[in-house]
Amino acid sequence: MSTFKPAILALEDGSVFHGRAFGAEATVSGECVFNTSMTGYQEILTDPSYFGQIVTMTAVQIGNYGVNDEDTEASRPKCSGFVVRELSPVVSNWRSKSSLDDYLRKYGIPGISEIDTRALTKKLRVDGAMKCCLSTAALSEAKALELARTWRDMAGADYVKDVTCAEPYIWRADDPANFNQPYYPVGTTMNAPGAPAKKFRVAAFDYGAKHSIFRKLVNHGFEVQVFPSRATAAQIREQKPDAVFLSNGPGDPAALPYIHETVSSLIEEYPIFGICLGHQIVTHALGGTTFKLKFGHRGGNQPVKNLETGKVSITAQNHGFATDPKSIESRGAKITEINLNDNTVEGLRHTRLPVFSVQYHPEAAPGPNDADPLFVDFYKMVEARKAGKI
Repeated sequence: MSTFKPAILALEDGSVFHGRAFGAEATVSGECVFNTSMTGYQEILTDPSYFGQIVTMTAVQIGNYGVNDEDTEASRPKCSGFVVRELSPVVSNWRSKSSLDDYLRKYGIPGISEIDTRALTKKLRVDGAMKCCLSTAALSEAKALELARTWRDMAGADYVKDVTCAEPYIWRADDPANFNQPYYPVGTTMNAPGAPAKKFRVAAFDYGAKHSIFRKLVNHGFEVQVFPSRATAAQIREQKPDAVFLSNGPGDPAALPYIHETVSSLIEEYPIFGICLGHQIVTHALGGTTFKLKFGHRGGNQPVKNLETGKVSITAQNHGFATDPKSIESRGAKITEINLNDNTVEGLRHTRLPVFSVQYHPEAAPGPNDADPLFVDFYKMVEARKAGKI
């Protein structure tokens, strides 16, 4: 980083930011969004929910603790590009294996620093998330603007197909931190050290799931069988799970009718827990609708109020779509939580069936742990169902 190499970020409204290049030499287009988390850039970079997006961090300095082998949420970065105010010139952490610059270069992800991220964030808040182009190669403003404006919109896009697993597998419960080890095929059973002795088998749909979510499920008493997004209801029934889990993921939830159909056919049969995109899938499976938020909720400081208990939790979030509350009024679902910043729906619970979902990320990677007990609630719900109490 001793020599200055220029980079450019162009937004569809004609705004252009010039800065310093880091990471890979590449030109990418995507949706420009911002994340307000103070830490956790590695988890953010590898969160599959950011597929197709160029992420701006509002924290001033990024990269100071480098990159390690344990905190990734996928096997590689999933966002298209990275925007920061200052890339730390020093990497200092005992777990660090490489610098952020080297990490992004390794996986072909371009980054831009030394731009006014506060001005960029304000623009996105006022005008909404925008299509953009980020280039660390020699690219003119005119060409960057053209590439930004011709990129396809996030609305209507099925990006789940790009991040879901290829085949069903059992999540490695013995060493969930070692993500580079091969997975066990479906049908294998095993116990994780320190996990509850009594296990329930959950069929987890991978729409772009974070590793920490599967780790939390294991630690809270579940054997996790992971299935691709296009797995059928018949394939799920064949494995005889005790419950079904719907993961987070990228893109527009309305653009996934094949998933809506599958979940709709399972919803009467199994306890179901959905997170983020999984929450939106529950909405559509019940016959409701979703809409695109102006600039979304991305960060570890989102206040959510539980309407049943009155409790307020600070949550980690990453989404650009939300449930239309009017669309589910007569669908058997009850709104259980709302976002205190804009009153959007943050949680649902079916009034008759053992089904609930939340819009935020209770596994807190990165973010606060306020919502961690939801995994306990899921376990108790499955336990009650197995005992014939619900």
